[in-house]
Amino acid sequence: MPVEPTLARRTAEPGTSAREQTRRRVIDAATDLLERGGRDAVTTRAVADAAGLQPPALYRLFGDKEGLLDAVAEYGFTRFLAAKQQIDPAPQDPVKELRDGWDIVVGFGLDNPALYTLMYGEPTRSTAIFRIGLELLMERIRRIAAAGLLRVEEGLAAQIVHATAGGAVLTWLSVPEPERDPALLAALRESMITTITTQEPAVQEPGPAGAARALRAALPGQNALSHAEQQLLTEWLRRLSA
Repeated sequence: MPVEPTLARRTAEPGTSAREQTRRRVIDAATDLLERGGRDAVTTRAVADAAGLQPPALYRLFGDKEGLLDAVAEYGFTRFLAAKQQIDPAPQDPVKELRDGWDIVVGFGLDNPALYTLMYGEPTRSTAIFRIGLELLMERIRRIAAAGLLRVEEGLAAQIVHATAGGAVLTWLSVPEPERDPALLAALRESMITTITTQEPAVQEPGPAGAARALRAALPGQNALSHAEQQLLTEWLRRLSA
């Protein structure tokens, strides 16, 4: 897949310094080599030649090859985040919103396998852009929870979404192309949805008051809290439900 935006459009951006233009040109060259030949193709010499520079210039800009790969991964996260933010919010159907987001994650991975592996296959590459993407996912999961449709804890739900999306991409790419069946992706997505969501809201009345009343009603049947803790929580829930 061609890198977007193109180099001509990038270097024409107003207000961009010559150093930043050079830096972006190098990242474009490295990304193109990565997508065409995999990580082994991203050598200092190959990137420098593709960008029309001498190798020492790369060290001045990125420190070393790992610094360059970090910059490429961050660029990938930026592209990916831009795609995720194009999802139309669906407050009335947060589960559909999650489905759409999962499809975008998997689609990005299938279209950009080498870049996706660089972004997600190496846990040390955690960037600010990645954290923003995680926050977007948590917001979507929180909307499902607020609708009373979340079956598991929010953090676990996020891990399940990540695991199924990453597993879908890696499994699809490992299967010979003639044997790939789109039904696999749909089955994994719907398995994820079934695991973390319920079809009927756990609380019929929307908002904190309804949730507080439902939880207050269920407290007598639990034994995870001490008597004092249960009394304190009961008082808090009584205030919320008023």
